[in-house]
Amino acid sequence: MTDNPVSANAGQAEGETGIIAAFTVPHPPLIVPAVGQGHEAIVAQTIASYDAVAREIAALKPDTIVISSPHAEFGMGGFILHGGERVTGDFGQFRAPGVRFTETVDTGLRDLLAGDARYSGRFIPFGRPVLDHGTMVPLWFIRKFLPNSRLLVTGYSDLPIKAYYEAGEQIRRATEDLSRRAVYVASGDLSHKLREDGPYGFAPEGPEYDARIMDVLGRAAFNELFDFEEDFRDRAAECGHLSFVMMAGALSGYAVKPRVYSHEDATGVGYGICSFARSTKG
Repeated sequence: MTDNPVSANAGQAEGETGIIAAFTVPHPPLIVPAVGQGHEAIVAQTIASYDAVAREIAALKPDTIVISSPHAEFGMGGFILHGGERVTGDFGQFRAPGVRFTETVDTGLRDLLAGDARYSGRFIPFGRPVLDHGTMVPLWFIRKFLPNSRLLVTGYSDLPIKAYYEAGEQIRRATEDLSRRAVYVASGDLSHKLREDGPYGFAPEGPEYDARIMDVLGRAAFNELFDFEEDFRDRAAECGHLSFVMMAGALSGYAVKPRVYSHEDATGVGYGICSFARSTKG
């Protein structure tokens, strides 16, 4: 981690390139109507927040959407990026095969990250051209309002937490070097242990994790992401923390204004939505 954390200041810089804004979002397939079949109504607050975020992203007119997803292809020794020029996916495994995606990969950004000596060693550009649900759920909302933009997706790896932050920093530098207007979407659910009647049961660490992470994100206090012990995160059964760390690295050096849209736990899993609007380069 570097020593230039993101601070929470007002204002979105106009006409900037690099990471122009970032968002934390959940990825329950249930939230897609073709999957939920009406049951998505139990997370109506999350749906409303997601729509607001998707409109905000569309208004920014980004060249590229960068998404980190815990369910994307796992990398050994590095972070995998999609190979090829197109990636596809659908919700067939959730009984909704008609919800399909065909996305254009930002090959210039991918190739710079994976091939340039300044970036190589962290990113592996040979991922299967298949979208995971942690990527497709955010895309389902974004594509309602922004049908055309390039995509860069990365997943988790066996590297330590510090490497996630550093990978985010490299993504930021690469978008700046290419003069990309990029939006970063950190896909990740919070605790899966919030309710006894939930699918994963209850653990006291669950509500504690959600309260702490929403406080940290609400203050854009990204250095505190490193204060969550791995054992505590495991007991809370979260799946988004490292995605949030990578996002923090992607915002390094910028001042941002954080906003909490919502937090919901109607299913026993925590769904948190926040935005980080960029101000000026620090």
